[in-house]
Parts: sequence; structure tokens; C-alpha cells
Amino acid sequence: MKRVLLFVVTNLAIILVLGVVLHLLGVGRILDEQGAGLDLYNLLVFAAVFGFGGAFISLAISKWTAKRLTGARVIDQPANQAEAWLVTIVKRQAEQTGIGMPEVAIYDSPDVNAFATGMRRNSALVAVSTGLLRAMDEAEAEAVLAHEVSHVANGDMVTLALIQGVVNTFVIVLSRVVGHLVDRVVFKTERGHGPAFFITSILAQMVFGVLASIIVFWFSRQREFRADAGAAALAGRDKMIAALQRLQKSVSKPLPDQMASFGISGSRGSGLRRLFMTHPSLEERIAALRK
Repeated sequence: MKRVLLFVVTNLAIILVLGVVLHLLGVGRILDEQGAGLDLYNLLVFAAVFGFGGAFISLAISKWTAKRLTGARVIDQPANQAEAWLVTIVKRQAEQTGIGMPEVAIYDSPDVNAFATGMRRNSALVAVSTGLLRAMDEAEAEAVLAHEVSHVANGDMVTLALIQGVVNTFVIVLSRVVGHLVDRVVFKTERGHGPAFFITSILAQMVFGVLASIIVFWFSRQREFRADAGAAALAGRDKMIAALQRLQKSVSKPLPDQMASFGISGSRGSGLRRLFMTHPSLEERIAALRK
């Protein structure tokens, strides 16, 4: 219930902010002054504000969201040897990659997982589950931390938001164009927009959104290979392979949907389902490291 409420409130806040921005920009319609044709400039601005705005607002609050979705506790002062070790390892890896010291957090979960998020390379969050700390030895956990720090150093979160913004923009524009054409050609609406426009636009946006997400998921899978390579450079290839092999033996539930692409362990899939996976298979990742 708390997760659903947080999701609803976040989306309402984003819609409110974007609505104010559109009002200030004077973008209130997507039809020309005669009400017959599309105003492509206004449509593009409308789509870009919502497309990029939604992606970057989500990124801007990603640390806040992640902490509340997972219940992650930031280590301000290490309370024990394990916490001190975590902070020391992340600090060393951050110095090696030339980024600012991320916040280090632990979240209570039996699942073997970790994630990194944040809007800037010098102000990120790296979190690990209690299940990971119990299941992995120090060498394997060090490799997982290196993987997450590599995500931060590569700027993966920002790049993902940019790609999502571009995809969102094109989906919004294309769905409105399709809705407009159907309304004009099929239903012969001459001025304004009838119900067919809104219904068709919504359906087209859903279809285009699913198809466009394939691009986002493809990039997400590629960045996992890059982060694995970065972890191999920071902690050692054998340690990273051992960590992935440990994940193969672990049965973990995925992170919440909003965090799925940021975790180290993804779901398994084949065929068409593979196109919508945020992570390549562990077998592929191990094979890539061995090469």
C-alpha cells in the first residue's frame, strides 16, 4: 500500500509541475489557430516538456524514491565492522574512478541484490541488501560494489534518462499525429478534435510506448556489460565472475519496478520476453567477462 501511494503521489506531483511549466511556456493546445491542422511546434514542445520532464524529474528524485521503496538506511556513522568495510570499499573505488563519494546504504531484504542511482556522478547512492552481505564473501561483495560504482562513473543513470526522454517525446508526438489523422480521415472531423482523437491517441501511445521501450531496455542491457567490465578493472575479473556465479545460485525477487534497471541482478527470459529485459542473462555476462 505504501509503495502504491508513493507511486501515485509522485506521478501527481510530476503532472502538476509539468502543467505549470507548459502554462508558463504558453503551450496550451496542439491545433493551429483555425483549429483544423496540427501546430507541430506546439506539439513538439508539449511532447518534449512531458517526455524529458518526466524522465528527469524521476531521475532527480531517484535517491529519495529508492530509499523509500526499499527502506534503505544510509550509513552516516558505521555501527559495526561490516558497515565500516562497505564505506571503505566504496570510498576507495570512488577515488579510483574519479567521482564524488556516494551515499552508502543497506536495505533489509533476503534477496541478493544491490543498486546505484542518483542524478549526478558526484552525488549518487549505492545500496546493498542484507541478503547480499550474508550470501557473498568479501571478494564477491567488493566486485558487486565495483559494478555499481562503475554505473555511477559511466553516467548511466543520466544517459538512461536522456534516452527515455527522447523516446517519450517521439511516442507522444507520433501518437497525437496518428490520433489526428484518424479523426480527420476516418471520422471526418473538420475542426477541433472528437472522441476518436483521444481514444486513438491513447491506444497509439500505449502501442508505441511498448515498442519504444525495446530501445531503452537494449541500452540498459548494454550498460550492464560496461559496468561488469568496469568492476573487473576495479576489483578483478575473477572476483566479478565469482559474484555473478553466486547470483546464479541465488533465488532473488526483482527490485520494485521503478528500481529494476538499477539492480545488479535481473530477471531471466527468452524469446520476445528478452527484448523487455533490463539485464542480459548472467550466463552472457560471465561469458563476456571471460572473453
